[in-house]
Amino acid sequence: MDEKLVMINKMLVEVYDDVNHIEEYSIKQGEFKDLSITEIHTIEAVGLYGTKTMSEIAAALEITMGTLTIAVDKLIKKGYLERSRSSSDRRIVNINLTKRGKLAYRIHEKFHLDMVKAIMMDFSPEEEEILLDALSKLNKHLKEIYREPKE
Repeated sequence: MDEKLVMINKMLVEVYDDVNHIEEYSIKQGEFKDLSITEIHTIEAVGLYGTKTMSEIAAALEITMGTLTIAVDKLIKKGYLERSRSSSDRRIVNINLTKRGKLAYRIHEKFHLDMVKAIMMDFSPEEEEILLDALSKLNKHLKEIYREPKE
């Protein structure tokens, strides 16, 4: 196999693992040590403003409704989420962040921004543009791989 491909693969795996480890460490050291990365991502999927239905959240996270129900139940018990029924259709369950959930969302968002700022300090403006272009192409390609086939 081409040596460059091997190195690119190795670097992509290492970057992914490093970001996950940094994120886990940050959560465990911070105010929200009672949250897992999966729970933080659930909070992110609910979003800062308004409410989302269980179906919308499950679709965004690409998980089953059963898996989401378990996660939401835990986050409600921990005080990060609230559940309510739609007044127009009682079958629809709406989820929104509590004040504590919004704080967790904002702090996690700041963590990501601070991490990117720290990384970008080592890049020249030209390198920033090259990185942005390369990541955009990578992101587009990965989305094309996992996009559902149209019938």
